[in-house]
Amino acid sequence: MILLQLYVSFVRIGFTSFGGLSMVPLISQEMLGHGFMTAAEVADIVAIAEMTPGPLGLNCATFAGIRSAGLPGAIAANLGVMTPSLTLCLAAAVFFERFKQNRIVRHMLVGIRPACFGMIAGVMVSMALTNYLPGGSFSAISLVIGLMDAGLMFSRKFSIPAVILISAAVGLVCFRVLGLQ
Repeated sequence: MILLQLYVSFVRIGFTSFGGLSMVPLISQEMLGHGFMTAAEVADIVAIAEMTPGPLGLNCATFAGIRSAGLPGAIAANLGVMTPSLTLCLAAAVFFERFKQNRIVRHMLVGIRPACFGMIAGVMVSMALTNYLPGGSFSAISLVIGLMDAGLMFSRKFSIPAVILISAAVGLVCFRVLGLQ
């Protein structure tokens, strides 16, 4: 019975929140309402979930489920919190598959694609300004690291984690050890 309650609680949380910190009051309400945890335990779980990598909702579901009902509880809570996104993605996929040849849908997608590209380009410009003009002055070292990363990924086919590690090492040496600006 507790597994079903955990599942339903986290389905409710998934459908009525938008991820991140907006889930915290709902998680607290559900955990306290069912007597799964005390307020202090909920606070601890949210703190741990914030510190660990991954989405807050999944982390909280994992920790709350384990605390309430062990590994089966974690599985039930995780399935619950993922059900809304999986349901919406499945519905979108079915809708797209069914209507992809529809003229209106095709025209909508023609408008959506440039908007997506524009949003990505906007983020790229914002990140470029932050990375290559820190504090308002141009950082040639950062530009060299960025160009090196692009070369490693595109011409040498290095993996993204490898490029991140190499960049971190180069940045540490350049900015910390050598004191370059």
